[in-house]
Amino acid sequence: MDLVINDPKWVKPTSYSLLERTFLPLMKDERDLIFIRTSALLSLTVFPLAIALFLSPAEIVWMAALPYIGFVFLNFGGRFGLMLHATGHRPIFKREYKFIQNYIPFVMGPFLGHTPTSFAAHHMWMHHAENNMLGDASSTLPYKRDSFFHFLHYFVRFFFMGHFILTRYLLIRGRNKTALRFWFGELCWFALAGLALSINAPAALVVFIIPMLMMRWLMMAGNFAQHAFIDVTDPDNGYKNSNNLVNAGYNHKAYNDGYHIVHHLKPAMHWTDMAQYFEDNMDKFAEADAVCFDGLGDNQSIWFNLMFKRYDNLANHLVNFKGRTHEEKVAFLKSRVQTQVGEIPPILFWETDADVVRFDRKTGVSVNQALATE
Repeated sequence: MDLVINDPKWVKPTSYSLLERTFLPLMKDERDLIFIRTSALLSLTVFPLAIALFLSPAEIVWMAALPYIGFVFLNFGGRFGLMLHATGHRPIFKREYKFIQNYIPFVMGPFLGHTPTSFAAHHMWMHHAENNMLGDASSTLPYKRDSFFHFLHYFVRFFFMGHFILTRYLLIRGRNKTALRFWFGELCWFALAGLALSINAPAALVVFIIPMLMMRWLMMAGNFAQHAFIDVTDPDNGYKNSNNLVNAGYNHKAYNDGYHIVHHLKPAMHWTDMAQYFEDNMDKFAEADAVCFDGLGDNQSIWFNLMFKRYDNLANHLVNFKGRTHEEKVAFLKSRVQTQVGEIPPILFWETDADVVRFDRKTGVSVNQALATE
């Protein structure tokens, strides 16, 4: 079909800045110098503002709270979160310099609402390993993905029980070091938050705690939207358990994060290659009846449209691989989000069978339990 893609692709610069020339010998891939620029801009902008809040009296902090949070999240929330994502999948420094990358999650992360090691432990070691199947504690399969009450259950369960569910999952999978690193990062964040509260409690709330609460909500809403349009008859199919956002301004700010189908198919693919990969393989996306939106916005836009049942708007942006009418597109999208697989798990409890060794990705049942029923 005739779909022109204008999302970011790699164009080699004609020259590099002094900062870039300094870091280039340390990098695995020159395309990742954009993360050096982003890190420098964020550090020189957000850190001074945060320090200023900690040096201010409470009344000034509260007056500045909304402008500060709005400025930080609108300018750096998406860029940082997807930089953390991209550099987690593809470390950017050569082996002998890899320690430098800790600056991203451990130093910058808390200022953008991220605890240092939680994203990597959850996203790469559980979410991608299970591919949104029922063994993934953040799986969307048991939920109606256009129901706010189902999303609220999804969020509350993971917010309050996520630490324990993730830890148990990692231990079951034998990823003990990942579990220890996860808790090390969490304890570092709690220590930082406690110290910050003792210095200037209002500033600590504005700089660290409120952004963390906001980011947890946004990340869960984003994952809910990214895995909303699942074909439950083939839920482990990478073309059918996620969606793509093409020709979205969001892709220019967030390193082609809209290409979530491509990302699940090729998790290690460099973000600058994703748009070209989609173009080169569009026939495969069409054959699989993949859900792709043209010019829609971002993942939060999908979430908003689903929560308010704005299917007409979603259908207007749906790439029409199968030549459907508008009404057929609406029906197709509804069928994808309203069909559930598995039972909605309890909010405050989880399976405690000591004999569990691993989960079956599609059923969520432990292998030992499955064998015991045969």
